[in-house]
Amino acid sequence: MLSFSLLSFLLASCGVVAVQGHASIWHASMYGFNVTDKTFDYDNRPVAPLMNLTYDKWWFHGHLDYPPHPGDFFELPAGQVATAEIACNKGATTWFNSSEGGDIRQGNDPCPNSPTSAYHTTGIDDVKGCALAIAYESDVRKIQPEDFTVFSINQTCVWTRFTDFAVPERMSPCPEDGCHCAWFWIHSIDSGGEQNYMNGFKCKVTGSTSNVPLAKAQLPRRCGADPDYGKPEASPGNCTYGAKQPFYWFQAERNNMFEGTYAPPYYLDLYNFKDGAQDDIFIDSYAEIPPPSPNSTVVPVLQQPQSTAPASSPSTTSAAHGAPTSQPTAQVPFGTPPGRCSVW
Repeated sequence: MLSFSLLSFLLASCGVVAVQGHASIWHASMYGFNVTDKTFDYDNRPVAPLMNLTYDKWWFHGHLDYPPHPGDFFELPAGQVATAEIACNKGATTWFNSSEGGDIRQGNDPCPNSPTSAYHTTGIDDVKGCALAIAYESDVRKIQPEDFTVFSINQTCVWTRFTDFAVPERMSPCPEDGCHCAWFWIHSIDSGGEQNYMNGFKCKVTGSTSNVPLAKAQLPRRCGADPDYGKPEASPGNCTYGAKQPFYWFQAERNNMFEGTYAPPYYLDLYNFKDGAQDDIFIDSYAEIPPPSPNSTVVPVLQQPQSTAPASSPSTTSAAHGAPTSQPTAQVPFGTPPGRCSVW
């Protein structure tokens, strides 16, 4: 098999531009939207991977001083699907006209003229999912890592340029000046090193009919079937249920996950991140959540949501702890599937 660098050379020799590896979500609402490889004294493009960095360099990708234009928001339609664009280069997206290399789009391909190793996978069976998280705070300087709550998962990410994220129906409206969201991705170990990806952006929930706040996000726990590490069966009682934080892993500081180099955390059932909308992240999702334990067989039951009226500006409040990779029979499934998530 040709290496990525050799393939890039051959394509370039034939007049075909090969996109550099790695990936990012792209939208005018993101921080660092116009950052290039020349903006910093190191490669801090939105697609550049984050690893072993100090907090100021990995948090929001170090792009807090490069905010979006006022009024630019990524819309999250409550109970529907938000379609994002993920690519190895801005030129492969709708916003190609502000990229350094111009229009290189090729339909739904996230990395035109590149092998799948450019976005760190050996194939569709090797993708490890990505996440969208939200903080109900308009002032980005006030947000801390634990303020983000994962609200949507696409388990077949990164695989396509157009990537759907199902939004929970009960998401409350954002403050008047909007919320902040972030895209998170950790790829397979089969095609690359221990790399993290985080890109922050301004967002707004639209069409909300709820005023129920989010529960306080807790740390995810590795509880799914893990045959590569001698655990063929899932441990539902060892999972974190309800609102969960994103993974902050393999940085120089402010990590919340401490898995080893060859056992990274993934946005999959392995950490009870079901594909689609995370419908159990609200303060009233569970009446009680038992403490997780490797030997526990007790799992909480998801409550039927109460009818609510829309509110003007909710905030993330406390409640919820503790999550399974398989749904117990008494529990209502909480992974509402997105419109496009598996087969393309």
